[in-house]
Amino acid sequence: MKRIVILISGRGSNMEAIVQRCAAEGWAARVAAVIANRPDAKGLAYAAAQGIATAVVDHRAHPSREAFDAALAQAIDGFAPDLVLLAGFMRILGEPFVRHYEARLLNIHPSLLPAFPGLHTHRQAIEAGCKLAGATVHFVTPQLDHGPIVMQAAVPVLPQDDEHALAARVLAAEHVIYPQSVRWFVEGALRVTQGRVIQRDGLSQLLIG
Repeated sequence: MKRIVILISGRGSNMEAIVQRCAAEGWAARVAAVIANRPDAKGLAYAAAQGIATAVVDHRAHPSREAFDAALAQAIDGFAPDLVLLAGFMRILGEPFVRHYEARLLNIHPSLLPAFPGLHTHRQAIEAGCKLAGATVHFVTPQLDHGPIVMQAAVPVLPQDDEHALAARVLAAEHVIYPQSVRWFVEGALRVTQGRVIQRDGLSQLLIG
C-alpha cells in the first residue's frame, strides 16, 4: 500500500480529485496526509473531513527558505511517504529538498511545459496568441517547472477567452490527468529513460479536451 502526502496552499481542488479517484478506483494507495504552508488553506478542511491527517508548516514562521524546507521535509517524513505531490503548492522549493524526494515528487503546472513556466500562465498563453493551452504533470527537478513529463492535457484557446475562462477549462483537465498520473506511479507503470517518461502499457500520455 503506497503512502501519499499532498502539499497545498489553497483550496486543494487537485488534492480533492486525487483523494476521490483513489477511493473510487481502489488504488493500492492511500493519502496519508495533506500539508499546507498556510493555516487558512481551505483544502485542509476537506482533507480532515475525509479522515486524512493534516498539518501546517507556515513558511512565515521560518527565517529562510532553507529553514522552511527543512521543517517541511521533517513534517512530510513523519508520514513515511512513497510519493509527494505538489497540488497548488505556491512555494519554490530548494535543491536539497527536491533531491531528498527525487523520483517520488510530482507537480502539476497549468501550461504545456516547457512553455510558460512560472505564474500567470493563462494570461501569457492568451497574450502570445496560442491556439492551445493546457497543463503538465511532471517529476520535479531543481529547475523551476521543469522535469520529465508524465502527462499533458491540451485545451483550445477560444477567441472570447479571458484568463479566468481559460483557467477553468484547464483546471477541469488537471482533475483528469493528475489522478491518472498518480495512479500510474502507484501501479509502477512509469519509467524514466533519458529524461523521458514512458507509460509501461503504451497508454496515451496526452489528453486533448
